[in-house]
Amino acid sequence: MSIIENLELTAKNDYCKTLKELTPAELHLCLGKAMMGEIADTWEKCQKKEASKRRAYYFSAEFLMGRMMYNNLYCMGILDTTKKLLKSKGIDINVFEDIDDAALGNGGLGRLAACFLDSAATQEVPLDGYGIRYKYGLFKQLIEDGYQVEIADNWQRFEDPWCIRREEDAVEVKFQDQTVKAVPYDMAVIGYGAKSINTLRLWQAEAVDEFDFLAFNASHYDEAVKAKNDAENISSVLYPNDGTHEGKLLRLKQQYFFCSASLQDIIKRYKAKYGNDFSKFSSHAAIQLNDTHPVISIPELIRLLGLEGIGFEEALDIAQKTFAYTNHTVLGEALEKWDKNLIREILPEILTIIERIAIHEYNDMHAKGVSDEQFAKKMAIIDGDLVHMARLACYVGSYVNGVAWIHTEILKDDVLKEWYELYPERFQNKTNGITQRRWLGLCNPELSDFITERVGDGWLKDLSVLKGLEKNIDAKTVRAFNTIKKKKKTQLANYIKDTEGVEIDPSFIFDIQVKRLHEYKRQLLNAFSIVMIYNKLKKGELKDWQPTAFIFGAKAAPGYARAKAIIKYINEVAKLVNNDPDTKDKLKVHFVQNYNVSYAEKIVVAADFSEQISTAGTEASGTGNMKFMLNGAVTLGTYDGANVEIAQQAGIENEYIFGARVEEIDELKANKSYNPREVYDNNPEIKAVLDTLVDGTFSDGGAVGEGSFAELYTAILNGTAWHDPDHYFLLLDLQDYVDTKIKGNKDYQDRTAFGKKCLINIANAGMFSSDRTILEYAKDLWHVK
Repeated sequence: MSIIENLELTAKNDYCKTLKELTPAELHLCLGKAMMGEIADTWEKCQKKEASKRRAYYFSAEFLMGRMMYNNLYCMGILDTTKKLLKSKGIDINVFEDIDDAALGNGGLGRLAACFLDSAATQEVPLDGYGIRYKYGLFKQLIEDGYQVEIADNWQRFEDPWCIRREEDAVEVKFQDQTVKAVPYDMAVIGYGAKSINTLRLWQAEAVDEFDFLAFNASHYDEAVKAKNDAENISSVLYPNDGTHEGKLLRLKQQYFFCSASLQDIIKRYKAKYGNDFSKFSSHAAIQLNDTHPVISIPELIRLLGLEGIGFEEALDIAQKTFAYTNHTVLGEALEKWDKNLIREILPEILTIIERIAIHEYNDMHAKGVSDEQFAKKMAIIDGDLVHMARLACYVGSYVNGVAWIHTEILKDDVLKEWYELYPERFQNKTNGITQRRWLGLCNPELSDFITERVGDGWLKDLSVLKGLEKNIDAKTVRAFNTIKKKKKTQLANYIKDTEGVEIDPSFIFDIQVKRLHEYKRQLLNAFSIVMIYNKLKKGELKDWQPTAFIFGAKAAPGYARAKAIIKYINEVAKLVNNDPDTKDKLKVHFVQNYNVSYAEKIVVAADFSEQISTAGTEASGTGNMKFMLNGAVTLGTYDGANVEIAQQAGIENEYIFGARVEEIDELKANKSYNPREVYDNNPEIKAVLDTLVDGTFSDGGAVGEGSFAELYTAILNGTAWHDPDHYFLLLDLQDYVDTKIKGNKDYQDRTAFGKKCLINIANAGMFSSDRTILEYAKDLWHVK
């Protein structure tokens, strides 16, 4: 039975409707069920085939999978066929645009996890993911009067054909004040060609007792309702606000919940093969901790092994051989630290184990000659009342890896220097990557065909094949590429007009910055540069300016006031330049609403310039920069994160690199020699830009000089109690940034030369495939390939 026949039968049986009569949500559910039926046998065979082998497990608080329908059809090789079959029934496959992404992630961390799962399945690496099936994903974002407004994202309201509930594998997770049931939902991760299928297991928290049974007893009704709500709250929302004690408790419960459930699951699989002999456990399982969120797994594994009769020393040895830790940040505030009193409140056994590990660590460090001063300052797992999760991961684990060359060097030279000096053999670099199936094959079919015509289709599973493009970049090839880019820009402009009512001329340069909103990513620097360019245009200083659309997309954490102020400021800039008759034909600024994976698929293919402008030394890697590069955009950025390797691969002459380097920033910090007020006082153009925060040019809704814009102004010039003035060095880099933008604008006018830069970027994007990254993990960290 074909998929369409299966689909028609499901529509008739489930809804008593023809395909044409189904709503988009009903059609999505029916087609999803039909597809899952198609792969069921292969999925089961893959699970049985791999059951006896060493397997890797990826523990992550986020999996930003994006919309599954098109990706699964693409990987199964039936996307075009299904489009045609649906069209024959009078249905446009684009109706699935109405179905929400499963936004179970916040940004690069979760999207990287999704790319890794895709690559592992495609490259037949035995890797399963473990995470949380949040009821509400990352919030939906609206922009109202320039402000971010958050709306709850109840993505499950459309139902979910991709996740299968596995009641038989449910486990209990115990806290000091409650016990909850963890119910797994399995999502098939389909490798390209659908020959290999791995599993993402997401845990949902539920009450242990059956609510309906207790409800019959009136005296227990309220108790049952509370137990149900308290349990479900654990897997309710991604990253609950941890600004309160209750919020911190919930966030810790979330982390322990999915880690405990996952470890119980892995132990169950292990015992099915080896019984109570745990001597082979670390040979059977490799567990990758994606950032510090799952590091609570370390004491939990030791606790669980203790229940199996394994002593502390042996359990610690098993843990050290089982776990590896990926660091994703050099920012101290992002390296999780938990108050041990908080841990004691809900996980007293876990705190006791952490304390035992800490004693073991101290004795170990003392034996290795580490001074008490160095230990206390940089290495102690428990420092006063704080438990340092990154230190716990560094001590108990086989490997520590960074996610870009420069990031790993910073870890070794600074952030984790003491650990590297003690355990150099544990440190590795694994530069991030992206899956070319979703980020080129699926989202840019025109460019995919262009590439396949010239180098064949081998790039779908080996991105290094793209290097062959470099042999024949002539004027004709560039014209063909430029035609595709114009088409993608037109498609994006049409989408923005249809969904947001904003018109953008596709003949403009598309200069795009889309990513999580954070001060270190410096969206504010971009906004300042636009104001500076606007002022130059008003003065008639940019005679040959090529009209440019500056497009932003980002979500700010609900409690992150400065980030929200930056969104408002960008929208105030947009209001000014878009409505000024002197500039509206030369500048366009637009902040897209609700930036997510599906929006990214439309945006990255249309960019001419990819904005990657973090302060040097702050961005671990980035993966957006790779998506833009792969689709033929040049990087306008600092020498930071994976930008370094992009410039090395494609040639720095084919990118637009500006700003202070890491070593310059480090020297300024060490000498405390940076004074942003000097820049402000000595550069009238920069002063004029910064003054727009307080002189009434733009409104943040409050009194002039007193609101959130004034707070940004003060933070840059004077600093605060918790950071130095301009701690992300916006004013230091602003002039060079603007000059580099103007140079790029001028270069763009030679469409052949600029198009060649774009094609050279595509040709040299091969190393940025997550296939390469995952195969390195499999070989060097997990030893499964």
